[in-house]
Amino acid sequence: MKILVTGGAGFIGSHIVDRMLAEGHDVAALDSLISGKRSNLAGAFERGARLHEVDIRDPSLGRLLAEERPDTVMHLAAQIDVRVSVADPSHDADVNIAGSLNLLNAAREAGTRKIIMASSGGCIYGEPKTLPVKETYRGTPDSPYGISKKVLHDYLAFYRKAHGIDFTVLALANVYGPRQDPTGEAGVVAIFLGAMLAGKQPVIFGDGKQTRDFVHVSDIVGAFVRAVGRGSGTIFNIGTAVETNVLELWDACARAVDYSGEVQFAPPRLGELERIALDFSRARRKLDWTPQMSLDAGIADTAAWVRSRLTA
Repeated sequence: MKILVTGGAGFIGSHIVDRMLAEGHDVAALDSLISGKRSNLAGAFERGARLHEVDIRDPSLGRLLAEERPDTVMHLAAQIDVRVSVADPSHDADVNIAGSLNLLNAAREAGTRKIIMASSGGCIYGEPKTLPVKETYRGTPDSPYGISKKVLHDYLAFYRKAHGIDFTVLALANVYGPRQDPTGEAGVVAIFLGAMLAGKQPVIFGDGKQTRDFVHVSDIVGAFVRAVGRGSGTIFNIGTAVETNVLELWDACARAVDYSGEVQFAPPRLGELERIALDFSRARRKLDWTPQMSLDAGIADTAAWVRSRLTA
């Protein structure tokens, strides 16, 4: 199968490229390289992957997909920072909505059969009244980022009905693991580990009691693999159903790297959720997917990668 991964040079996308190559597919990556890194695909290039340095908003996207003619598009390219979306909703909508529509139109013209889209398992639901939250929950997003992701579900349904392009939406929990930027603005596990290993004091925004559902990138990749031939027209939560508060996460990271420094607090950030955990029972039933990596094992795996990066 020919597969195109948008955001393919990014943290999650590059792992998906690697796995799809291992599964025997013909794989191309598309990435603007604004946040993605060519180095994330170093091994993939050796196995025949191609990288197109193109923004999903670019008018040339139609010509590119006409040349590649992918059977399946795995769509991860996005503006993913909640704070950026709050500060500039128009930019968020331009990338996430207009850019995705540009991609959908290009895929339609290229004869693509299926879109597998990464959505946000936290932001699309807002603050759920019960946890873990199910896909059937009808919440209101608390950020423009959540709004932009949620509206794309309806666009995908329209393109399926009007143009016959199948889709599966994977609503991802808080993903962490190797290749997540420890110096970036998102990805609390890598940020905590990066600061601790550099002898710096990590910052917790808010009181640290806010909870998240942390899922290792290897489990996310497994969900994408299963969605290639399953989950037609359906949204699936991809998480662990476990709430971990940020103070607990801080402690787990500190144990993993023998960090003995103190916690530093800062004011909470606008648009951030207080609590979230995802019910993945639908994915278990229909995708035969369950998370395999424990949080402690995943943190140890991530710490090893961050340590190697800092000493390289």
